[in-house]
Amino acid sequence: MASPRFLPLKLRAEDVEDITVLSACLQDATMHAADMTFQPRQRRFALVLNRFRWEDEHLADARRGLIRAVPHVRVPAGLHFEGVLKVQTSGIVRNDARTPLELLSIMAEPAAEAPAAVLTLVFAGGAAVRLEVECVDAQMQDIGQPYPVRHAPKHKEVS
Repeated sequence: MASPRFLPLKLRAEDVEDITVLSACLQDATMHAADMTFQPRQRRFALVLNRFRWEDEHLADARRGLIRAVPHVRVPAGLHFEGVLKVQTSGIVRNDARTPLELLSIMAEPAAEAPAAVLTLVFAGGAAVRLEVECVDAQMQDIGQPYPVRHAPKHKEVS
């Protein structure tokens, strides 16, 4: 069987609704605090993470039933937010290159004066990064080769 071809994903978010799509594509991405930086002069917040390729999870070998045709896959990706006025962190030790962080979601709330917004990157374990932005302007792009991982992320059922 030929190995699958992985097309890199590239997304741009320009409003609060777009952040929902970006959040879904980055759910369960892993990284370290040392992989993120705020560049105040450029008003940019940037990070590198390893996103789980949820878009590949439906791929299976039809001839063999539910046997997966490809392994679970992660890919390095870059994410940056422009027009960032303020960054606040909670539960994160800056420059920590050892403790893994798992991104659960990116929440977006419109600010009092449009098009400003507050974006919150929510990580497992209660850690968070809060960004005050003059407008929603985010870009995400796969920047490396996909690599196989043993397991897909699992979430506890909430009742």
